[in-house]
Amino acid sequence: MISLISELPGIILTVLGAAYTYMTILMIVGFFSVKRFPEAKHNHRYAILIAARNEENVIGQLLQSIHEQTYPAELTTVFVVADNCTDKTAEIARAHGAICFERTDPDRRTKGFALQYLFQQIDQSYGISSFDGYLVFDADNILRPDYLEKMNRAFDSGEKIVTSYRNTKNWEHSCIAASYAIHWLRTARCENRGKSVLRMACRIQGTGFLFSNELVADGWIYTDLTEDRSFCADAVRKGYHISYQHEAEFFDDQPEDLFTAFRQRIRWSKGHLQAFTRLGKDLFKRCFTSRFQDAATAYDMLMINFPLSLIQCVLKALEFLLCVGLIVLAGHSPALFSTWMTGALLAFIGDYFGNVVLAVYTIILERKHIPRMPWYRILWYCVTFPMFSMIGTITTCIALVSKVEWKPIPHRAADMGTLMKIKKSTVN
Repeated sequence: MISLISELPGIILTVLGAAYTYMTILMIVGFFSVKRFPEAKHNHRYAILIAARNEENVIGQLLQSIHEQTYPAELTTVFVVADNCTDKTAEIARAHGAICFERTDPDRRTKGFALQYLFQQIDQSYGISSFDGYLVFDADNILRPDYLEKMNRAFDSGEKIVTSYRNTKNWEHSCIAASYAIHWLRTARCENRGKSVLRMACRIQGTGFLFSNELVADGWIYTDLTEDRSFCADAVRKGYHISYQHEAEFFDDQPEDLFTAFRQRIRWSKGHLQAFTRLGKDLFKRCFTSRFQDAATAYDMLMINFPLSLIQCVLKALEFLLCVGLIVLAGHSPALFSTWMTGALLAFIGDYFGNVVLAVYTIILERKHIPRMPWYRILWYCVTFPMFSMIGTITTCIALVSKVEWKPIPHRAADMGTLMKIKKSTVN
């Protein structure tokens, strides 16, 4: 009986692994195809929203890239909320022609609260329905010149929520930044491409997305530490489809050191736990109460929000304790511990090299979007990519037992060479 109980964590881990095998189907579909959108018949009116906190170093470059769009300038209005700023963010935003609101609320400093305030100001001064759609960016983003034109194609085709192709400005600055960069491209290549073809909900990741005014008719209600994850899950819960425009490319700045990465990922992990706690039950119900496609989409969103790494850690710890218990209490041979350690080590090695292979796969297929660099540096980035998942596992465990506050991530402006590459880049 005790031996049977000791095998239970391993059985659960196997079942959890099987629950994610559908990702392989998405990956295969995305290898061969991606959804394309026809030329737009109408140009829609958009509001561009930027929540910024002490972003004087980078916000000017984002606003400049918006001014250089091929889309008609008279159909876009840029709104900036300078949230609890102590620098020249507001001044720079206004100098670049943006409508800037300044907000000071030290007790509610998340991006979600900043967007909530911004929508309140827009509603009072213009009315939510004055704009057909809303685009959300972070201050460190830079848009390719045809970004809005490409996003308008998707919106004009009837899509209500659209995410886009996220690339990185500072690929070559550190292996930490490169791990983020590979992660964004992996999501695009292995998830969003396949989901776009199968009409499932693609994953919105913080910035670079567009949605219809009907989703915020009553204002912005997503104020968790990761407002994007809550917005996604709630949209799927309400039956919305989230599309992906592969041809709309933007760039952002990634953390370059371990301390900054940990600080950001702890916030992400806490926000993901909040989203799962608040919306997981409704997504689970939708898996059994909706038509097949909607149920599949709800299932996917549920699994994205499910704290898999946390459960895996708990089960591995339980396996260890049961192994010790079998040796001490049930008189099993001490060799059992060696067997368990060997299995755990092999599982770790398999997971590690699986992530390395995934990084190689992503870089090969997305090579046109990656800066030219020596082969040994690319190899190094592939070898160190697994740290992205490792950090996520550690920060999820920390987030579970700690109080987390939103703190800004420092950004620096892109150099002229990077800006020129962005203007000349193409998406295929």
